[in-house]
Amino acid sequence: MTTELLSQFLQKLTASEALPLSAIEQLAAWALADELRAKAFGITPANVSEAIGLRSHLFHTIYPDLIKFCQNKGIKQHPALLETLWNLWLPLAMQLASHRQQLQRPMIQGILGGQGTGKTTLAAILTLILKHLGYRTLSLSLDDLYKTYPERLALQQQDPRLIWRGPPGTHDVELGIKVLDQLRRGLQENYQLPITNYQSIEVPRFDKSAWGGAGDRTQPEIVENIDIVLFEGWFVGVRPIDPGAFDNAPPPILTADDRRFARDANAKLQDYLPLWQRLDGLILLLPTDYRLSQQWRRQAEQQMISTGKSGMSDETVDRFVEYFWKSIHPELFIRPMARNSDWVDLVIEINWDREIGLVYKPSDRLP
Repeated sequence: MTTELLSQFLQKLTASEALPLSAIEQLAAWALADELRAKAFGITPANVSEAIGLRSHLFHTIYPDLIKFCQNKGIKQHPALLETLWNLWLPLAMQLASHRQQLQRPMIQGILGGQGTGKTTLAAILTLILKHLGYRTLSLSLDDLYKTYPERLALQQQDPRLIWRGPPGTHDVELGIKVLDQLRRGLQENYQLPITNYQSIEVPRFDKSAWGGAGDRTQPEIVENIDIVLFEGWFVGVRPIDPGAFDNAPPPILTADDRRFARDANAKLQDYLPLWQRLDGLILLLPTDYRLSQQWRRQAEQQMISTGKSGMSDETVDRFVEYFWKSIHPELFIRPMARNSDWVDLVIEINWDREIGLVYKPSDRLP
């Protein structure tokens, strides 16, 4: 694919809904050329023309709202942004909408990704596109399921190793199950009711700034008539592994205490399996190197400090990120999931510069 030529086509689409037939044919050829991505989004020679036509129309329609979103979020606009919209966000949103239609009930879509992989941005962009497609979308983070501040204080007294919120055991799994169950059945049951009788659902929300940054529950969000739930988090969908894997674990799991902590976190993952069973699908955002998360978190904190806000030093960031790696190491838990078609539906690789790399179904990458 010629990036410059694709950028020219997309720029034309921002101003005019119609593209010449030659441009449509070129876009179709490019879509088929990336075989892994084409398979992931169900693009075939038989349907590529129709798919490109629908995507072109949606691109033109969504573009003004995307620009407003980027301005509000401080996201820089550059050619790669339009290419990501074209190559990933639009076909992914269309695929989710199709899946929702097939289910004939609200859908719970999991999104798994480490720090800095863009989970929150992806969920926000998908929500924007799905709104144009006529679907009400709710973003829910694993962070929203943290236990309350007093509950986590009690946990820390029982286990002083829980110096930061985040590891398995710091979430209210039962609350998550209850909320996802309510969301899954809400619309299906309410189809028969007058719109004024839709059942409202309380969705938990978490304020990370409370208690000096320790965080606590805040007022729940009241929602109703949700079509698609985007449930994201740094270990959403992650399963326990063989405890023997920690005998020769990669850094920063180095000491006997580190291995004990990792094994304990691994055992607590068992409690999350009923929550993961509520997922209708799982998207994995996979950095090409898990250590990039540390670099990205440093950059984010430095940016906050440069704007006058409080932020962590590089040293604190390193200890913070390594703490999470000690509980659920990406190389042991997450990277193997990229080849597990039973758990993961779509893998989106993230390059060092945060641009999108390969996009594929795990089944298409198996040897």
